Order: sequence, then structure tokens, then C-alpha cells
Amino acid sequence: MRPNPTRSALIVIDMENGFVDPNGGHCIRFARSTVPACVRAVELARGKGIPVFFVKRIYRADGSDVELTRHAGWAAGGRACAPASAGYNSAQAPEGLRPQPGDYTIIKPRWSAFFRTELDLILRRLDVRTVILAGTTTPNCVRTTCYDAIALEYNAVVLTDCCSSQTEEIQRVNLADMQRVGAVLMDSAAFADYGPETVPDLSAAIRETMLASDAVPEPFESQGGGVGWTDLW
Repeated sequence: MRPNPTRSALIVIDMENGFVDPNGGHCIRFARSTVPACVRAVELARGKGIPVFFVKRIYRADGSDVELTRHAGWAAGGRACAPASAGYNSAQAPEGLRPQPGDYTIIKPRWSAFFRTELDLILRRLDVRTVILAGTTTPNCVRTTCYDAIALEYNAVVLTDCCSSQTEEIQRVNLADMQRVGAVLMDSAAFADYGPETVPDLSAAIRETMLASDAVPEPFESQGGGVGWTDLW
């Protein structure tokens, strides 16, 4: 395992033909234009010793695992990321975004890369503290992964030119919302200068502050008959 001084991981989400290629069945309008920036980010990450995770959504041929709200469109012919058929593989990624030796592949059952996957386990085994997000779509899979990452105490970075939406307005407001909740936004050009001190480890800073304090948490009384802090002793 290569040294990873940044304690980061690059998470590339759903960059497969089914979402990128106009013939893929569920093409995201601006996804193809982000491919060069995504390839650049992957190459930069590998050069920095940052592990790269390719997170995919691959549906079963019978559609039994397609999301509830997407199933009607999938059944009508929008079979994004289904097993290869008629010589076309909608689950194949564009050139430059395919796993290489040392990369990780995660198959997710829903939007977030963390939902019922082994991603959190592997990240903790690798001592990763910051996740760097790229892929499609920004309001769905990237955003839910970002929020789950923060909920799990990871620092979150979103590479703005490596993410895509169906409209520029959707892209703008969702990036702004992720930044507002605490994600760090940067583009792939800025990522070239990414290093160990680029993103503060907020969880570690809070932990150090608590360890340095001699204060004892004050007990609180439960409201409405529930269990309070004092009830636990």
C-alpha cells in the first residue's frame, strides 16, 4: 500500500456509458463534458498516492433491483447500466475512467456510495479522513454521498468541474448547498496543488479540543419522559 500523506480518497461515482453516453439510456446532459476533468483528477490522485474508488450502479437484467422511482422509465427502455447486450455495454466506463491495479470498485444499490456498501469499512481500514467526490449526478449520487460522508465524520471535497447535472441551474444550486453544509469546493486545476494541509480535519480538531479541556459535560434532564443524561448513571 502506497503512502497517503493526505489521508484522502477520490470517489468517482457513476461515470459509466449508461449515464455519460447519449445512447446509454439515462444520459446526464453535461456528464460527457466532465470526462476529461475526471480523467485528470484520477491521474492526479494516483500520482499523489490517493486511493481511487470507482463506484458503480449496475442493474440486474430483470430490473428487480432498480430504484422504485426509476423503474417505470427503466422498463420503458431506459436500461441504464444493465449487463451488456447487443454489443453495447452501458456499464462500461469511458477510457481513462476504468479501474487500474490498486484502484477499488464498489457496486452500490442506491444513490449514495455509502448506502449498504463496504466503502466506509475500506476507508477506515485505509485511515482515510477526507473523501474527494467526482461523477454524476450532482444532485443525486454525488450529493447523497457528500451528506453521508459528513454524517460519518469525513471531511468532504467536491470537484466542481468533475460533477454534472441535467441543467446548469441544478448544478449551481446543489454545489452551493453542499458548500453551505460544510463541503469544500474546488476544481480539478486546484486539485493539482492538493496536499496534506489543504483540507482541515474538522473531526480531529474537535476531538483535540475536547481532550485538551478539563470540563465535565453537564447533565441534562430528559423532556417528555424520555431518557436523559442523568438517567444513564
